[in-house]
Amino acid sequence: MDKFTKLTGIAAPMPQVNVDTDMIIPKQFLKTIKRSGLGVNLFDEMRYDRDGNEIADFVLNKPQYRESEILVAGDNFGCGSSREHAPWAIKDFGIRCVIAPSFADIFYNNCFKNGILPIALPQEAVDVLMKDAEKGSNARMTIDLEAQTVTTSDGEVIPFEVDSFKKHCLLEGLDDIGQTLSKVASIDTYEAKTAQERPWV
Repeated sequence: MDKFTKLTGIAAPMPQVNVDTDMIIPKQFLKTIKRSGLGVNLFDEMRYDRDGNEIADFVLNKPQYRESEILVAGDNFGCGSSREHAPWAIKDFGIRCVIAPSFADIFYNNCFKNGILPIALPQEAVDVLMKDAEKGSNARMTIDLEAQTVTTSDGEVIPFEVDSFKKHCLLEGLDDIGQTLSKVASIDTYEAKTAQERPWV
């Protein structure tokens, strides 16, 4: 998993509340078990019409937001089913950080496991960031995970809270498998000892 340390990028404003995982990646795209290739279908039913043409006024179809790496969203983002394809699609599009007043728990935890930093902030702070994002591609936010701050294009610094273990995993680029592999020496020692003490196991 890619490490997340510091990110400066374009933020896309998406103020809709209750954006569920079916809106993030519709059910017809859940057939794959690959983490790549889903970005083109992120927010599929909002991005494209029935003929597959882009809907011009959808935020990620606007020229100034096509390269967005940060998403400033509405309350209760990622609600609905627990599909991990939702963070896969977000990451594959190129978004590494989602900021919202609140997240659905399963989606929130899945983000950390896939190299995405979800930041929950009070509505007042999200409103400030939403307004900053509305400035377009000339306004770039900076997310500093080590310092736990979001800095607007105007230099306003907003602190955020994050679980220390989840922060460690993002900084080191450790998903669940990576965490296990980081303990491989201890695992090998334990298995060797067990093999001697209980060879019948």
